[in-house]
Amino acid sequence: MNTLLARIEKELDNLSEAERMIGQYIIENPEFIPNMTTKDLSKKTGVSEASVVRFCKSIGMGSFKLFKLELVKYNTMSESNVTDFSILEKKDSPYDLFHKVTYANKAAIESSLSSLDRKELEKAVDAIHGASRLVFYGVGGSATAAYDAHYKFTRLGYHSILAHDFHYMLSFIPYLTPKDIFFAISTSGKTKDVLELAEFAKAKGAIVIAITNLDKSPLYKMATIRLCTPIVEQDYRIGTISSRMTQLNIIDTLYLSTFNKVGEKVVEHYHEARSEVIKLRR
Repeated sequence: MNTLLARIEKELDNLSEAERMIGQYIIENPEFIPNMTTKDLSKKTGVSEASVVRFCKSIGMGSFKLFKLELVKYNTMSESNVTDFSILEKKDSPYDLFHKVTYANKAAIESSLSSLDRKELEKAVDAIHGASRLVFYGVGGSATAAYDAHYKFTRLGYHSILAHDFHYMLSFIPYLTPKDIFFAISTSGKTKDVLELAEFAKAKGAIVIAITNLDKSPLYKMATIRLCTPIVEQDYRIGTISSRMTQLNIIDTLYLSTFNKVGEKVVEHYHEARSEVIKLRR
């Protein structure tokens, strides 16, 4: 079963009776859904079209159209899954795996076009433009994305802060103000250290921007601004692969969007840094 269907199955007990009927039908007949309308699905399940729409929202999708697009992508991606232990079932050559990894990452990034809300992205860019300090935090695979963001925004001249030490962050956060932004990066949105620091930062008045899965996680619910990544991996995986690519894709978007706003002010500094790099080459 692909990860989207597994997610629906996991959520069945939390849905209303009508939504459960829809979810069960989708789990049993996923191949029919992409060619259906809300009217078709309501007839097949004996519920209203409004229930179909509510079902989609209950599992973190904004519309039935978006749900169908995601289902097609998940079905395709599940055929060449490289993120969980099923990879051991087939002994692919390194070059075959290269193709699978490339396709999985490409499909994950394309899914971000559906998961990321345009208005939330614009709010994030506006907030960054007027921010005094940017604080980035993530653990595990998300720490890589936090470091990348810290490096990029430092290049733009921002007072950017990154630390992997939880207790160091606890000592720093009390000094945050409403002009500061705390970036909480977590694929699941349930990582305790990230949640603790994000809640602390929000209590001090800082803007909390979450880069997390399109899901009703604790981080998603408490964040000021939500930049959502698609759910492309199960929690039980061999490593953060596709999910990390979606995080980096959002960070690159924030970086370039901000550069468009402040680029003229910092381009001279870019050239200065470049000149020093060239001098240091051997």
